[in-house]
Amino acid sequence: MERQADGTGSARRTFLAGAGAGAAAAAIGLPAAGRAAAATGTGTQAAGARAGGAPTVAVLGGGVAGLTAAHELAERGFRVTVYERRALGGKARSFDVPGSARGGRRPLPAEHGFRFIPGIYHNLPDTMRRIPFPGNANGVWDNLVAPPEMAFARTGREDLRAPLPWPGHRGAELTLDDIRRALTALLETATGIPPHEVAYFVNRVVVFLTSCAERRDDTWEARPWWDFTGAARMSHDYQRILAIGVTRNIVATKAEEASTRTVGSLLEAFLFNGLGRGADGPLDRILNAPTNEAWIDPWTDHLASLGVEFRIGWTVREVVYGDGRVTAALIEDPRGVRQRVTADHYISAMPVEHARRTWGAALRAADPQLARCDALRTDWMTGIQFYLTESAPLLKGHLNLIDSPWSLTAIQQAEHWPDRDFAADYGDGTAVNCLSVDISEWDRPGILYGRTAKQCTPDQVAREVWAQLKAALNDTGRTVLKDSALHSWYLDPGVSGLGTPHPVNDDELLIHPVGTLHHRPSARTRVPNFYLAGDYVAVDIDLATMEGANASARQAVNALLERTGSTAPRCTVTPLFQAPEPAPLRRHDLTRYRMGLRNLFDLG
Repeated sequence: MERQADGTGSARRTFLAGAGAGAAAAAIGLPAAGRAAAATGTGTQAAGARAGGAPTVAVLGGGVAGLTAAHELAERGFRVTVYERRALGGKARSFDVPGSARGGRRPLPAEHGFRFIPGIYHNLPDTMRRIPFPGNANGVWDNLVAPPEMAFARTGREDLRAPLPWPGHRGAELTLDDIRRALTALLETATGIPPHEVAYFVNRVVVFLTSCAERRDDTWEARPWWDFTGAARMSHDYQRILAIGVTRNIVATKAEEASTRTVGSLLEAFLFNGLGRGADGPLDRILNAPTNEAWIDPWTDHLASLGVEFRIGWTVREVVYGDGRVTAALIEDPRGVRQRVTADHYISAMPVEHARRTWGAALRAADPQLARCDALRTDWMTGIQFYLTESAPLLKGHLNLIDSPWSLTAIQQAEHWPDRDFAADYGDGTAVNCLSVDISEWDRPGILYGRTAKQCTPDQVAREVWAQLKAALNDTGRTVLKDSALHSWYLDPGVSGLGTPHPVNDDELLIHPVGTLHHRPSARTRVPNFYLAGDYVAVDIDLATMEGANASARQAVNALLERTGSTAPRCTVTPLFQAPEPAPLRRHDLTRYRMGLRNLFDLG
């Protein structure tokens, strides 16, 4: 296998963001020296030093949470500067594979992990509709496309293939062999999970749907999904599909540890999304181009036009507290020089594992919820891309390889990019598609080397993932993935030190073991000019998602507006949909819960 060189490909994004910031600086009347500082991101100007009377806000972090906060604030007249250590978009961005471009083409596109924007999201799609995109009536939201199907890929058995119906949604085109294989998989699964186990799982879903909020936050938050579903005493298929398949492979957490409240709330939302209830759109949506082209670049360009300034390559080292408020942020600029940045307000929009390192003892003492964030846990979920010289005959949608030791999920992307000719637009002209794979399990031995992913070198990780893909997809009489069609691969550069005693992942994912809910902070802190935004902040969607990051940023902006007495309209924060039909039963369950009784349908 050929491995592409490491790198983030962020230079172009940095230049564009800097150019946009320079243009915005000119628009508000900064002198030439100030415009140059804004464009290069190396000036010493503080966020609060710009001319004008509007309050200034320093947004610490340029991922989905930080960009959302900047968007909402800029629309309300605040002067915003975003400080980002690496590249705008954070884990949601796409980036270039270094050295891969030839013949005037763009570099091969890579990503931390493939995008998944389901119809259960409401807040993020609202933001996307407000980001202009040429030719789109609904902004970048119109760049969302819906795969017509998905599959549980089984090793040694036919894959369980499922259509994703939606009004006006054209289904996948199937051959007679596709239909034969789909029926075989359906019947194998039907006979693999005994009827009494199916009935028990359905009962558990009913129990959760009819549980009051108090029971969910207390009893079910404290109980692992594995125990709630009785998985230990069930069949192998029950465990792989209904217990593990919806936890480790989707939210990168173990069924034995995952909070029933988190998993159940997710399943409830997806269930009604599939039924067309309370949804923004189809169950599964992805972007119709690499993420930066379809979303992040238009977003940051729009924010620059609103006057938002960007400092790329600036790393937050400490949020300084004194006299009852945040007085500054110590931020290391691209030259490695620490600078004291001041503003009227500060929004910490970094991932929790990075943010909590910037909170000193005095700041933590001022608000105890900050210290509780130390109990929040993260785990590894990282992407790798395989570039192919022949498109593989895969279904048009996401694959969940539920039998793979490393809990792989994947999607072949080019067929979902109708306005892109992959070979003509990217790389050296020989790669025609990109198979994007997420690795969710990094601590279990693989099938090729008998090592965990963390114990493997990057090249061994690529070979192991490729072997696991082939084991799941080339296992029932046809060759889906060919070694001869593998052009190259690229592993997320946020991972380093693989194969050594101390591997590092710069982009870990928040996970949701039992009790996590009670450690999640609110967006509003006790410090009057300091706010939190990120997927770890307490919002209605209790899951590490772009939707959670977006909703938390909206809550942070609302808290800032309230504290400043602003008359600007508040951000809308839309909760997850709950069907009204079970509401009477949830009210009845509240009475039973307060009496110390089980849910009416809970058979144990």
